[in-house]
Amino acid sequence: MLFTRQSTLTPGLCILHGNHLEDLTDALVHWVRGNPLAPLEDEIFLVQSNGMAQWLKLALAHDDACGISAAQQFQMPARFLWQAYRAVLGEDAVPRTSPFDKSRLRWRLMARLPELLDRPGFEPLRRFLGNDRDARKRYQLAERLADLYDQYQVYRADWLEAWEDERDELLPAPGSGRQPEPLDKNRWQAILWRDLVQAMPDTDRRTSRAHIHQQFLDTLEQGITPEGLPARIIVFGLSSLPLQALQALHALSAHCQTLMLVQNPCQYYWADIIEDKELLRREQKRHGGKDTLRNVPEEEQHRHANPLLAAWGKQGRDYVGLLYDYDAPEHYRERFSEIDLFEPPARHHYRPDSLLAATQHAIWELDRLPDQPEAAEPDDSLVFHRAHSPQREVEILHDQLLQAFQESAGEKPLRPRDIIVMVPDIETYAPHIEAVFGNLEENDERHIPYTISDRSQRHSRPMARALEQLLELPRLRFTPGELLDLLETPALRNAFAIDEAQIPELRQWIHGAGIRWGLHGEQRSALDLPGGLEQNSWWFGLKRMLLGYAVGSHEPWNGIEPYDEVGGLQAALAGKLVALVETLERHWRTLSEPARPAEWVDNLRNLMDELFLVENQEDLQLQA
Repeated sequence: MLFTRQSTLTPGLCILHGNHLEDLTDALVHWVRGNPLAPLEDEIFLVQSNGMAQWLKLALAHDDACGISAAQQFQMPARFLWQAYRAVLGEDAVPRTSPFDKSRLRWRLMARLPELLDRPGFEPLRRFLGNDRDARKRYQLAERLADLYDQYQVYRADWLEAWEDERDELLPAPGSGRQPEPLDKNRWQAILWRDLVQAMPDTDRRTSRAHIHQQFLDTLEQGITPEGLPARIIVFGLSSLPLQALQALHALSAHCQTLMLVQNPCQYYWADIIEDKELLRREQKRHGGKDTLRNVPEEEQHRHANPLLAAWGKQGRDYVGLLYDYDAPEHYRERFSEIDLFEPPARHHYRPDSLLAATQHAIWELDRLPDQPEAAEPDDSLVFHRAHSPQREVEILHDQLLQAFQESAGEKPLRPRDIIVMVPDIETYAPHIEAVFGNLEENDERHIPYTISDRSQRHSRPMARALEQLLELPRLRFTPGELLDLLETPALRNAFAIDEAQIPELRQWIHGAGIRWGLHGEQRSALDLPGGLEQNSWWFGLKRMLLGYAVGSHEPWNGIEPYDEVGGLQAALAGKLVALVETLERHWRTLSEPARPAEWVDNLRNLMDELFLVENQEDLQLQA
């Protein structure tokens, strides 16, 4: 694909559609190579996940592409837009972190909710927060409401603006022709939002994302090019963007080149298969409609098109529909040899006659799925596996990948870099992936190289996970598994001089000494159990270990049966385990008591000083 080389980057919004990421990547490579930025300028990419960023970096670094992936910034749309707001409006007008950010709204809501519960309309919240002695329900509610208002700022800023103007109603979508609906059962949402805004300092009231966004648009419409904007913005592979983000990108395109590469599974305009009348009435469509649908009544069109698009494509349909509002291909078509990069799926498929290829082709052609796809023979290109657990799912995946590698050996073998596995919750599956894929040595023929993307920082760093668990000490049952999980943290083992190789021996002692859960009877009674239940607690088992070391195999003493597996030089390891349990008990008592914020800071610092001995740089930053 060839592009016209430009001596300077022409501002404007260019949108390229394609049904294959490979074709979109080729178009991107040709464009950036033919229209390079100035030296020392970074290319800005907006992607939807860290996994997509990693995939695109590898694709750009390929020998057939740019040969190197450098001077590039990969950002999420929300973070980029906030930086753009600061660049256009000034750092003094836009704070680094918004006072309306959900991490801050959570605590504001925690403070304001008790003051509002007695007002009319707050009955649902009042019922939910009944019997909330430790404020746990209030925190959970504040967290959910903070997330809700954060979504409103992005997707329904017009609602918030109406609520601030004392209009308690839900505004319809622009262009729908519908009338506003009054807030009835949920009127408390508008009252609570107004209270949050009024409780803020005057300087912060107009710093919500909705207000900042409108100021941003108004400033860019004045025609003055602010300093600090990138020369080019590339939006790659995003499956959806809110209207607010598209408005911002469109406004920025008047001052910097904005290239959007959109993965669109169908070569036709496919919003016609959905019932929404406002989309069906569109007169100007960049992608033509399917001829077979022209004489079909609107209410029946979804029956004559691809059912997968109709059932699963709502988010993509809405996104493509929004793009039509800002797309003007007549302004940039001459710069490209093609702007619609649609190719039959079979061309990219290593099994073009398979069931999967037939399904993809039906989506591409906006056709119904054939009752019996025409294939040379039954195939397994589209298979559903039923598994009883995430662990078993990952084991099946590993076996299937090994089989796929073996079957694809030839001129174009399947490679690990060609595969991406998607799961609904990566934090749930990550331990099972590590257990299955990470359990084989690199020289093992069954070893498959892998990386896990999009994990949060607290799950990718052992010390952060351990710290989160320690902060829950007042609510822990202190099972052997919980303590052994803590010992998987190198910084905690270092604090008590416990070697990783000694953990299996500790596990054997803990099981043999009869330790099941609970520090002692007092800690168990704090969990609303009867007092005095010492049997099978940690101190019960530790006393057995120490007595066994002292007397060996002997008659019970004071009702304690010796555990005689601990002897000789092993006593030092038993002493380390005792020191760990004593330290945990001390911090259990401290964290169980109410404290002021300054005291909590001291308690947290003491906990980290006593339970962690940090060696690597990342954990040093966390400890600081």
